[in-house]
Amino acid sequence: MAKDTFFQKKATVNAGGKLIDLSSPKVMGIINITPDSFYAESRKNGIADVLQQAEKMLADGATFLDIGAYSSRPGATDISVQEETDRLLPVVEAIASAFPGAVISIDTFRAKVAEVAIHAGAHIINDISGGQLDEDMFATVARLQVPYILMHMKGNPQTMQQLANYEDVFAEVHDYFVKKIYRLRQLGVHDIILDPGFGFAKKPEHSYVLMNRMQEFNILQLPILVGISRKKMIYSLLNTTADEALNGTTALNTIALMKGASILRVHDVKEAVEAVKVYNAVTLS
Repeated sequence: MAKDTFFQKKATVNAGGKLIDLSSPKVMGIINITPDSFYAESRKNGIADVLQQAEKMLADGATFLDIGAYSSRPGATDISVQEETDRLLPVVEAIASAFPGAVISIDTFRAKVAEVAIHAGAHIINDISGGQLDEDMFATVARLQVPYILMHMKGNPQTMQQLANYEDVFAEVHDYFVKKIYRLRQLGVHDIILDPGFGFAKKPEHSYVLMNRMQEFNILQLPILVGISRKKMIYSLLNTTADEALNGTTALNTIALMKGASILRVHDVKEAVEAVKVYNAVTLS
């Protein structure tokens, strides 16, 4: 079990002055305000729809809400900074106003979008590109002093699937993290969360190797976010679809918890929270 590891991971993050304890795993609910996200049920249109979803996720036990206005599915359509901002800003403001206790994460790789969202009431930046698609991102995170989710990806959403080639996927992701963490620390970023980037520039077999070896990332002593909800690595294995992948998602989320995940990023909050409760019952016995 992850609790037996020699390496002691950082157990808290400061989000908007609120200290969040990650020694017990937490759940992040996904709210997509895009017309083309890979899982249709996650797409929300209009403020009322978004607020209803946010309320349900918080009631079901989500600690974080992750808001995305740019679809990062393979081959997704590229949109401008302005369009992403126009989609995102009213939603962040509405959630921050309606649920002042909610911890809001912004799923963007653009520094300007991230900064506007933080000033509008968000607390965390979730960057799928690890700063590679916007050279200003790391400096922006350091200046804003907000938690940063550092994900591994190669290329961009339009090209990443052509770049899913590795001699040793774990070694490459590990080395990527080491280099990026060093740069972030030099800039003064305190709260870093690692995301191996399951499915991003990775074939299903690469993602399963990373899951199998995930506890080895504990050497980096940072919290790990796992985002495998309803992804191709699950439904291609089970010969189903994203719509039918909840059971497989819960099974893999449970394995992720056993491998040391601190945060589960999911479409289905209730089921993920239940998985955490069962995991805690076993490991705290």
